[in-house]
Amino acid sequence: MVKITSSPNCGNSPKMGFLKAFNIALANGNRDFILESVSEEIVWDIVGDKKITGKENFESELPSLKTNKVTELVLHQILSHGKEGAVNGMMKMQNGKQYAFSDFYQFSSAKGKIIKAMTSYIIEIK
Repeated sequence: MVKITSSPNCGNSPKMGFLKAFNIALANGNRDFILESVSEEIVWDIVGDKKITGKENFESELPSLKTNKVTELVLHQILSHGKEGAVNGMMKMQNGKQYAFSDFYQFSSAKGKIIKAMTSYIIEIK
């Protein structure tokens, strides 16, 4: 099981709570929750690595997330406003590597919890 740490203000609104749950689902490899949370037209831009377009391609990418298991997830900040949200934090992996990340989200609507676009910045901490 992944050790989860988050700042106290990371769940002050329903959308912030959703983003926290979504990041925990990514860390735990909770495929069903992840797929229920993205639109058919999802675009995931992993800056400097690849751009994944469409739910089918997104789904085929999910097994690669399990290749190197997350052992600890630290969520420093979660922000949301209208149709946008952001999360930054740190991940420790089973292989001993650590990564800092920032993810920016666009939702299908201001009230909804369906992600239509994600932009991820991931930097290895040495």
